[in-house]
Amino acid sequence: MNLIHVMTAALTLASASPVSGANDGQIIGKNQITLTGDRLTPEALWAMGRIGTFAVSPDAQKIVYTVSYYSVQQNKSHTVLYLMDADGANPTLLTTTADNESEPAFTPDGQKITFLSSNSGSSQIWEMALDGTSRRQVSFCHKDVEGYKFSPDGKKVIIVHSVDTYTSIEKKYDDLPLSSGMVITDLNYKHWDRYVTTIPHIFVADVQDGRAGDGIDLLNGEPFECPMLPFGGSEQFNWSPDSRYIVYTSRKKTGRDYAISTDSDIYRYDTATGQTENLCKPADYKEPEIDPSRSMEHQAINHLDRDCNVGYDTNPAYSPDGKYVAWLSMARNGYESDRTRLCVLDLKTGAKTYVTEAFQSGVDGFCWAADSRSFYFTGVWQARSMVHSTNLKGEVRPLTTGNFDYGAGLALCGKSLIVTRHSISAPDDIYSLSFKKKKNAEIRQLTRENRYFQERLKMGEVKERWVATTDGKKELCWVVYPPHFDPAKKYPVLLFCEGGPQSPVSQFWSYRWNLQIMAANDYIIIAPNRRGLPGFGMEWLEEISGDYSGQCMQDYLSAIDDICKEPYVDKERLGCVGASFGGYSVYYLAGHHDKRFKCFIAHDGIFNTQQQYYETEEMWFPNWDLGAGPWRKGISADPDNAEKVNDQQKVNPFTTSPHLYVDRWDTPILCIHGEKDYRILSSQGQSAFSAAVMRGIPAELLLYPDENHWVLKPQNGILWQRTFFRWLDRWLKK
Repeated sequence: MNLIHVMTAALTLASASPVSGANDGQIIGKNQITLTGDRLTPEALWAMGRIGTFAVSPDAQKIVYTVSYYSVQQNKSHTVLYLMDADGANPTLLTTTADNESEPAFTPDGQKITFLSSNSGSSQIWEMALDGTSRRQVSFCHKDVEGYKFSPDGKKVIIVHSVDTYTSIEKKYDDLPLSSGMVITDLNYKHWDRYVTTIPHIFVADVQDGRAGDGIDLLNGEPFECPMLPFGGSEQFNWSPDSRYIVYTSRKKTGRDYAISTDSDIYRYDTATGQTENLCKPADYKEPEIDPSRSMEHQAINHLDRDCNVGYDTNPAYSPDGKYVAWLSMARNGYESDRTRLCVLDLKTGAKTYVTEAFQSGVDGFCWAADSRSFYFTGVWQARSMVHSTNLKGEVRPLTTGNFDYGAGLALCGKSLIVTRHSISAPDDIYSLSFKKKKNAEIRQLTRENRYFQERLKMGEVKERWVATTDGKKELCWVVYPPHFDPAKKYPVLLFCEGGPQSPVSQFWSYRWNLQIMAANDYIIIAPNRRGLPGFGMEWLEEISGDYSGQCMQDYLSAIDDICKEPYVDKERLGCVGASFGGYSVYYLAGHHDKRFKCFIAHDGIFNTQQQYYETEEMWFPNWDLGAGPWRKGISADPDNAEKVNDQQKVNPFTTSPHLYVDRWDTPILCIHGEKDYRILSSQGQSAFSAAVMRGIPAELLLYPDENHWVLKPQNGILWQRTFFRWLDRWLKK
């Protein structure tokens, strides 16, 4: 479950983040493991380099970027820095130690590269010459630097530090420092995989003689986040071109109010006066009263008579001429999957314009063009994330085509645009896009990070397949075939169930839920863009809210039934797999599949929707998607009074919870869960496993005490893959 815009990607599809470990002096670099064949393996996946962030030099001549390498043996990762010419020539490794180096940027004069390193014993800002020499520490802060951004004139720097917070967990007694107990007083005491005892704040520090200290806390005394947890980074704050103002994102709520709301705003801080103003809301704004135990869809907060940006607003950026601020904006409060629009504020007039209204899907990421009158942005449409342009008039034009996903991070490089791109068949590389009037972009690949593997491994063919649904519509499905596919043979098929529940099944590349590695194990995979997924219009997207068990489940069954028409499909060997909402889907289908499937795999799935309401931490999610608290019964629809509209307009998700259909279970099931998953607690997976065992159904539970909603550690990732395929092979390859 995630914010669908730039938070980059669906939960179940997210690549593993770098896993830090103690610096033992061993450098983890590029891997070229010995391949025993041309099939993708878990070991090959974890040996691949993973391109991360990048930055372009002010003169548009150089690009610095990060790559993370993983060691299965050491069970950790190492993030390094590379520098290359803007045309992709002369890629050079700058990293020389075992310390992770991240968040690279060029100094305003372009003569040096800044980055984060823990070489001094804590995470601090460092700088080096373009050839990697002359390294020196820049920040000397008492706490770890978790992010930063220098002002355009180089005289100041924004620094991210964690500060203590006691809004939901009381401060410990001074004489009991070793006590593990927590006195919890409000919601928002846990978030994703951590207990909330600290939150990030942004500080602004002067740079004097090339050194910077702790600086001034822009949110001093405020118990609010910037960047916002759990995904926010340096994209959530920016400088004005004249280096005077800082714009930043914050959701200024705590406790229960924080848990039920997605209302974040854009703030502007004046470094000259120390004053802060809210750019989203008028000065006289007063939030209407909110019923915390029901969906906000029909509440007054989402039916105001003026635009107050009550939804999720983030990632502000000044125009190059300083006259405008643009940011990503959702219209409605309490709805994480609302369409993300590109909002532009005229700082002189105060007028706000939404310049991507002609684009029927959400904006994932954007950057200003040099003219301060137009933008480049990425967004998903029909299961592909493409690059588009728009201007202040809202004239949207697609710039790319093909079966790819372009990343949310974009940067100008002279007259070109630098982006990352991946597909179901290839991990990220960096590309350059150049444009001609009224023509698609000219595309040039700049990196070939995993050339060794791509030249030696054969990927299965990926085909687009449109499937008729039970209500007379069509859904786009991706079908991935095994390498060396032989249509004369019969193959087992896996139905891939997406998470989110409103995350796209686009041309994604994952280091765990990788469709090509499933195909490499001689499975055909069908991955439907069922009801509730973005890129097919808002009606299609919103049909899942309040109807988890309805049309979207029928869409899944339509997809598997359709592929079974092919002569190369063995209808007696069908499996169903998924994570997060995909895990919910597996648990639900286990009681409603009419003996289609021979085995199931559910990772981090919701088994009991009623219990999920009480267990999860971001309450806006179950409020919107499940309608209201389970105790709210008998609310009658009243179209003349929005405050009395039925919260559960379709099928009540609590009455169709997967756990209520265990009596129908008849198929082997593997349950996987991380005990540090506070979004969907591990009790859900453990309960499903217990239910299957008590029913006498073959079952296994893969439980990770040290993992969250993802599986991040290399050896855990290998174990995940081996367990996954061992289970499938046991039941589908007899």
